[in-house]
Amino acid sequence: MESVGSIIMYFVIALTIILFSVLAVTTRKILRAATYLLFALFGTAAVYFQLDYEFLGAVQIAVYAGGIVVLFVFSILLTSHPGDNSEKLASRKRALGLVASLAMLGVAGWALLSRCLHLVDRPAMASLDMQQIGQTLMGTGHGEYLLPFEAVSVLLLACIIGGVVVARKR
Repeated sequence: MESVGSIIMYFVIALTIILFSVLAVTTRKILRAATYLLFALFGTAAVYFQLDYEFLGAVQIAVYAGGIVVLFVFSILLTSHPGDNSEKLASRKRALGLVASLAMLGVAGWALLSRCLHLVDRPAMASLDMQQIGQTLMGTGHGEYLLPFEAVSVLLLACIIGGVVVARKR
């Protein structure tokens, strides 16, 4: 049974993640959005540490909070004027964005619930070790995640190249 302090801490971290995530997508200043994203990623690392997944928490801080946010800030500084406000969205674009976000919320909720229901049948989740986690993340079999990992790395590479191309045109 978990202590009351642990549950309270979880809700504080969850509310922090939600707050900074909403701020990251609603602010009109791009560097502030990157900073809010950094705080949301630190909150995610705090959840990992609370679950006693020290390795995943450290990877979250090193790779995402450290590397990816620095990459975003570097790209922002190369391609735009960081003090400028972004343009205000037209009402048509706002409605389309709302519909798209609700659709993605539904897809993410379905994926999460179907995955969680699938994991309920597997009591071996409590006995996972680092080797099994590593094999699942870097494996190529069914239910393993090497292909999405490589797809994200290619996407990030394309973003870097695009940022450099746009910066060189100026």
